[in-house]
Amino acid sequence: MRSVRFHEFGGLEVMRLEQVPEPHPAAKQVRVVVRAAGVNPADWKIREGELGGELPQGVGLEVAGVVDEVGDQVTDVHVGDLVFGSTAGGAADFAVLSDYALIPEGLAFAQAAALPVAVETATRGLDLLGVRAGRTLLINGAAGAVGTVATQLAVARGARVIATVSAGNADRLREYGAEPTTYGDGLAQRVAGLAPDGVDLVFDMGPAGALAALVQIAGHSGNVLTISDFQHAEANGVRTTGSAGTVFRWDALSEAATLAARGELCLPIQQTFPLAEFAEAYRISQAGHVSGKLVLLMG
Repeated sequence: MRSVRFHEFGGLEVMRLEQVPEPHPAAKQVRVVVRAAGVNPADWKIREGELGGELPQGVGLEVAGVVDEVGDQVTDVHVGDLVFGSTAGGAADFAVLSDYALIPEGLAFAQAAALPVAVETATRGLDLLGVRAGRTLLINGAAGAVGTVATQLAVARGARVIATVSAGNADRLREYGAEPTTYGDGLAQRVAGLAPDGVDLVFDMGPAGALAALVQIAGHSGNVLTISDFQHAEANGVRTTGSAGTVFRWDALSEAATLAARGELCLPIQQTFPLAEFAEAYRISQAGHVSGKLVLLMG
């Protein structure tokens, strides 16, 4: 089968589309014929060696496809079912999944493949922060996939959401129920203008270097959670999530897919690429300023 892999850590040049043996599911796993695979910033961070691990490795952390093999003890899906979920090395013709959910009618493969990482990360972050009705939440760097989903889920919980975004993304976040403002110098003053009574919680997923200001805005470091600025988190007393020991929230996938199929949860797809054009997809992802999901399609 085809698989996008790398045999050494490095830049885009280390990735290759190779022929490799097909994987097969172990107990409690399913194998899918991959129809679509989401592209994530974590992919290139893995490729550059930030998380280590044995080589070679594949890329692709989320997929959607058709079940064609089931492992022992799998009773919730069957061969022929359409599923989406989390995997490793999903930019390939086949992938094995331990965490998955059924794709509801009305949700295309590309849309389903865009959801897993953003939904899981957003749900985990909102729960760790304790976001609920009556709380005011600042999402720093809200235009990406996680921020887009987190905004909508927080609004659905009854929270007030202030979102830092570039001017070009302000209208889109406003449509999701957020009150947008720009990021960068003077953020505390701009947020105070929107929320004179203060902000209860901050979910940070923006560029590094903003944590000191975000702690000031939230009033206490314990009210801030970052998934992007691990470098400065400890010095600012800010919590992080996503490292070893994290309890992941893949259980949120099924409900999110239902909402997406109804049009009640939106995660726009910016661009799709055939698998052979994987390098361009990852180049765009690493360049940043992506306002929608990038998705690989298997032909």
